[in-house]
Amino acid sequence: MPERSGPGFRRRVGPPSRRARVALLTLGVLAVLFLLFVMFAGFWTDWLWFKSVRFSSVFTTQLWTKVGLFAVFGLLMAVIVGFNIWLAHRLRPPLSAMSVEQQSLDRYRSGLAPFKRWALVGVSLVIGLVAGAAASGQWRTWLMWTNATSFGEKDAQFGMDVSFYAFDLPFYEFVLGFAFSAVIVSLLTSALVHYLYGGLRLQGPGRRASVGAQGHLAVLLGVFVLLKAVAYWLDRYALAVKTGSYKGVSGWTGLRYVDANAFLPAKTILFFVAIICAVLFFLTPIRRTWAPALIGLGLMVLSAVLIGGLYPAIVQQFQVKPNEQAKETPYIQKNIDATRQAYGIADAQTSPYSPQGATNADALKPDAQTISDIRLLDPNVVSPAFQSLEQQRNYYAFPNTLDVDRYGTGKDKQDSVIGLRELDLNGVQRNWINDHFKYTHGYGAVVAKGNQVDDKGQPVFTESGLPATGSLGDYQQRIYYGEKTTTYSIVGGSNKEIDYTDPKTGQNAETTYSGGSGVSLDNPLTRAAYAVRFAEPQILYAGAITDGAKVIYNRTPKERVEKVAPWLSIDADPYPVVQDGRVLWVLDGYTTSDGFPFASKTTLGTATKDSLTNQRGELLTAANQVNYIRNSVKATVDAYTGEVKLYQWDEKDPVLKTWMKAFPGTVEPKADIPQTLVPHLRYPQDMFKVQRDLLGQYHVTDANSFFNGSDIWQTPVDPTSDTKQVQPPYYVTVRMPDTSAASFSLTSTFVPNGRPNLAAFMAVNADPGDDYGKIRILKMTGESGAPGPGLVQSKFNSRQEVANQIFALKSGGDAELEYGNLLTLPVGGGLLNIEPVYVRGRGAKYPTMQKVLAVYGDDNVAFEDTLEAALKKVFGGAPPATIPPTQTTPTTPTTPTTPTTPAPGGTVSPELQKAISDAQKAYSDSHTAFKNGDWAAYGAAEKALGDALKAVDAARGAGSAPAPTGTPAPGATNGASPAAQP
Repeated sequence: MPERSGPGFRRRVGPPSRRARVALLTLGVLAVLFLLFVMFAGFWTDWLWFKSVRFSSVFTTQLWTKVGLFAVFGLLMAVIVGFNIWLAHRLRPPLSAMSVEQQSLDRYRSGLAPFKRWALVGVSLVIGLVAGAAASGQWRTWLMWTNATSFGEKDAQFGMDVSFYAFDLPFYEFVLGFAFSAVIVSLLTSALVHYLYGGLRLQGPGRRASVGAQGHLAVLLGVFVLLKAVAYWLDRYALAVKTGSYKGVSGWTGLRYVDANAFLPAKTILFFVAIICAVLFFLTPIRRTWAPALIGLGLMVLSAVLIGGLYPAIVQQFQVKPNEQAKETPYIQKNIDATRQAYGIADAQTSPYSPQGATNADALKPDAQTISDIRLLDPNVVSPAFQSLEQQRNYYAFPNTLDVDRYGTGKDKQDSVIGLRELDLNGVQRNWINDHFKYTHGYGAVVAKGNQVDDKGQPVFTESGLPATGSLGDYQQRIYYGEKTTTYSIVGGSNKEIDYTDPKTGQNAETTYSGGSGVSLDNPLTRAAYAVRFAEPQILYAGAITDGAKVIYNRTPKERVEKVAPWLSIDADPYPVVQDGRVLWVLDGYTTSDGFPFASKTTLGTATKDSLTNQRGELLTAANQVNYIRNSVKATVDAYTGEVKLYQWDEKDPVLKTWMKAFPGTVEPKADIPQTLVPHLRYPQDMFKVQRDLLGQYHVTDANSFFNGSDIWQTPVDPTSDTKQVQPPYYVTVRMPDTSAASFSLTSTFVPNGRPNLAAFMAVNADPGDDYGKIRILKMTGESGAPGPGLVQSKFNSRQEVANQIFALKSGGDAELEYGNLLTLPVGGGLLNIEPVYVRGRGAKYPTMQKVLAVYGDDNVAFEDTLEAALKKVFGGAPPATIPPTQTTPTTPTTPTTPTTPAPGGTVSPELQKAISDAQKAYSDSHTAFKNGDWAAYGAAEKALGDALKAVDAARGAGSAPAPTGTPAPGATNGASPAAQP
């Protein structure tokens, strides 16, 4: 019959043809295979990477732990839920009631009947997969529980070892949560099956639940209530790590009076009430009535409201509030002691300090090294100078924030600013070959003296050029792994890479990587996997990939260490070290916990944030709340080979010992740290900032004083930054008043809460040694009136003479000022504030240091061309300690010269000759005394020099030869311009 068309007719569409079905099936199979290969590619390339860095045990331990947790807990959940579904079906009544409700369910029962077994397996598997996936995410909890190490310290309430709260309690809570989930899902699915097959009815006369359904659900409810009893018991211990807000501490942790005297007994009572209620539910199948169980459940709920809620509120209102200080101080003391212990600040030493407004030569003598090592070069400002002066080629770049380290030995050891000339692909013509085959690495380190600039206000380099030469000697200069190296490269084989471009000849030097790192691409399957991983199909067929080629990736030091040690939090500021002919990145790793009883918690991201966070980055676990932290690991990454080393630094840390059990062989002992590297290790910034944040309140060790809250400190806002964030800590060499010598330290200041004056100065010894990590705090006495950083900057900006000079420096708006780090130093019995001032002219690529701000006491303010001139002014003429010359040439002071123009008559008078001789001798004596730090002799020699120069002027006025010229004071060139001549 012919096919009809038109109104009222519809074209009949037949099934798809066999060819179409085959095509659709093929596409579906290919899509599934592709998805499976994508999953395989991620797994396979991860395994190859871990194997290439020789940390394959980390990969396998994580993998098998996750697989084991997934399988065990997923299967357990599937079995529990599946058994209860099967049991509910088995307990169905033989005949369903004749009701409208049951008749409407008949069609669902009929439709499900042929697929009952598959439905049971399918539902159980889906629920099991979800549960297994959630359980696999608890691999850290499992490893910490199975490898737990004792802290050797007991909590102040229950007498349990801290390891119970750090390692055991989290696992017990996880298992309890899993059990609750299993019971709740079983209860819901069982109730659904009972309803579907008539065991539960919502309508109709007679019993609402069959005997089987009643017994089954009652037992499940009994198990749920029994688990609630276990939860009540664990809640007793959880009170020791409970977090709240108290006395301005947002992360206050531990029991208070109401917890110990109301919540704790309430939890114990509720535990027994829940046990009784659970027993009543278990008796329900025997008694065949819900009444006792429901009464018991009601009693438990009522008890939870009255005992667990109302009673603590009554205790708080009528016992605590009328006499809060007496009630709370014992628990505040527990919190103080635990917090100081958990954050490593228990041994912080606080001393009173009354800074003087003026000083003298004798008081300055012990601080000679502190003054001579004052860091004028701000590593956060001079990066553009490094970039302009030492970039050499457009495809090199320096980090925005450079690093401070120490180089040299003995008396020649000095603070230095260091940066690596890293690869910057934005400076090349971008294509796949250039990005991944030709331009693969940076080249060389650049180092400048921290306490000097030259006569143009530029850094004084001790290592510079391309290839770099200078004080560091010979070392492997190629930088394949760095902070700015974020792309993958394919190296080795017959590939020739651009090594560097010779600045003199303009010719490219080429190299072939031989560092040994990376994953071989000789295997076609591996190439296909990486083509998928990097979404770059050219990896499959590119002719540039020859035999022996390797792919290197995960190239930033922080990324590499985080991947091989996923249990560590990594400091945000890796820094490079040149030692033993290699460039190593040094990183600080932290072990943390949120289970230290009574220790207040802090959010790492908040505690470590300052005005430089956007430049340096932040901790991996920045959003986590912790109440225990240790700098337990020092890690290194070789900039050429990419080799990662983890060294045990804190040999007492139980958290690190736990992870070392979980990942054996990954962390090397402290004794294996190369001795040439040890002098370059330092106290980490993020650790210091966390401790600084806590010490704002926890410098108070007396509970009564803490309760009153009258001595709260805060970190001042950085007055040199527009970010409105707090001032970062600074690495400087400084002598604290109770020590005999200066040491490389990390320092910061505090101001009282809401006030601008200085409350305290904090320093930690950052130099490895017996005193490493010692925190010293100089607490300003009440009458000191020392200005905080904001007031110091205000004193500077409010001076008219300074304002005039600033206007002149800005050249009427054609130049910009950049303020360097505002350093506060205890010197000569007072506080010295130093701030370098940089000027960037219009069109200039980088700022140069042109002025130095110095503030000593309340009114001694100087804004001079040189550090020495500024110090002499604020010290009231008292000679500062040895200051190294700023200018690169000349490097030594010029001695007075004999006159070159004879007196009238062609001879020099005896008076003039004697005066010149006296001036030369006085100058020599002054220079010797200055080097030796003999300030009394220096003062006498300076006076003699002044008298001799006056005698020269008098003799010249009598018709003699001109006065000698070129006699700068010793060391007088530390600043942006030469010191004025006498």
